[in-house]
Amino acid sequence: MSFPLTKLTLGELCELVRRGEIKASEVIEAYLNNIKEKDPEIRAFITITEDEARKRAKIVDDKEKKGKLAGAPIAIKDNILTKGIRTTCASRILENYIPPYNATVVERLLAEDAIIVGKTNLDEFAMGSSTENSAFFPTRNPYDLNRVPGGSSGGSAAAVAAQEAVASLGSDTGGSIRQPAAFCGLVGLKPTYGRVSRYGLVAFASSLDQIGPLTRSVEDAALLMEVIAGYDPRDSTSVNIPVPPYTEALKMPPNGLKIGYLREEKIKEVAPEIKSAYFNLLSFLDKEGLTLKAVDLKLWDYALPCYYIIAPSEASSNLARYDGVRYGFRYPGENNLKGMYSLTRTTGFGAEVKRRILLGTFALSAGYYEAYYGRARLVRRLLTQEFRQTFESVDVILTPTTPELPFPFGAKADPIVMYLSDYFTVAVNLAGLPAISVPIGLTQEKNLPLGLQIIAPPFEEIRLFRLAFFIEKKVKS
Repeated sequence: MSFPLTKLTLGELCELVRRGEIKASEVIEAYLNNIKEKDPEIRAFITITEDEARKRAKIVDDKEKKGKLAGAPIAIKDNILTKGIRTTCASRILENYIPPYNATVVERLLAEDAIIVGKTNLDEFAMGSSTENSAFFPTRNPYDLNRVPGGSSGGSAAAVAAQEAVASLGSDTGGSIRQPAAFCGLVGLKPTYGRVSRYGLVAFASSLDQIGPLTRSVEDAALLMEVIAGYDPRDSTSVNIPVPPYTEALKMPPNGLKIGYLREEKIKEVAPEIKSAYFNLLSFLDKEGLTLKAVDLKLWDYALPCYYIIAPSEASSNLARYDGVRYGFRYPGENNLKGMYSLTRTTGFGAEVKRRILLGTFALSAGYYEAYYGRARLVRRLLTQEFRQTFESVDVILTPTTPELPFPFGAKADPIVMYLSDYFTVAVNLAGLPAISVPIGLTQEKNLPLGLQIIAPPFEEIRLFRLAFFIEKKVKS
């Protein structure tokens, strides 16, 4: 083909491989060449699986009947387990850990003939909004190498935006798919809690974490969701509900959808370019005949402090297992057990992980549990009820994805300032809702991406895809 293979969408690429018009081996070589050329600067990958990808491509080429994702080069966030491939969580404490099994989502990708090209960089244990908290190196935004790609799935987003993978998987605990998708001009979906199996996802905050796709188009996200979604008996939080044909939903126009939007006071601190794009899009939807209604989510401003009690509390519990005894890094030469625990965790964890463990341990401690964690759980329950009531009058809610544009490295050294990046995203995780970030253009001055978030009720991803696809066509036209 004269047209570069790396320019094709996931759907186009897989269709050509299935029809035999191109070989999976050709696709993989094209993407591996892109990785060799671009990744020394972008630094999207912690591990590149060059040999494994070539072997897998040959297997796919030799198959008579090929799967939905035949030949698709997929990047996997490095907190999702891959059998025989190093999985580090971008932490020194797991720097040389090689899992003995695949995560369920990886199994499902491989069953449909996808090909893993590497494991992508992230904020250590998915704790951050910029990928600057990786223990190894920061990842750069392909739109501006002096700016962050977002986080914690920054490597997964940068790999797709730089055409080093046709699509990727990330994890979203408080916006870690949607925010980097917005920063890198991609589609990023956080599914309903329980819609995609968490089996094989290294836990940060178990009641908030979800795996989801990062893609170049809404159609690609729908296709990937058809593969990775569905019940998994190995995950106790997985919900046994049939997976609908998400790609078919794209044929359904959003006519009849009632669209909620945030009032002006909720977005007063948003960057002017984002605010302008947001209200311009609302104006467009109004002209297209869709019903718009301002929604008054009174508890929205409580979501961020609530999240930063619940998430660190769960992290404190989940990360207790990294003690140098069972697996992972152990501080050498220390014979005293208590000393070995202390030195292993002190040396193995980075500053942000330690900060959240300390915060979570304090919130769960005797005398403070009810004052902090107990109240945060109450707010979470009330927020979920408020969303449920709001969705009685609207079908979806539109917000900006992020309050700011991709920021320069080092601009948010203060962790409290960094936490504010999650203002529009954390409420979705607390309520277990699905949400998608879709690109709505670039800034005029610096050509930086702008993102819009669409939120739907539980298991109504079809609504997200319908409206996101409609918006995507408008932006591209």
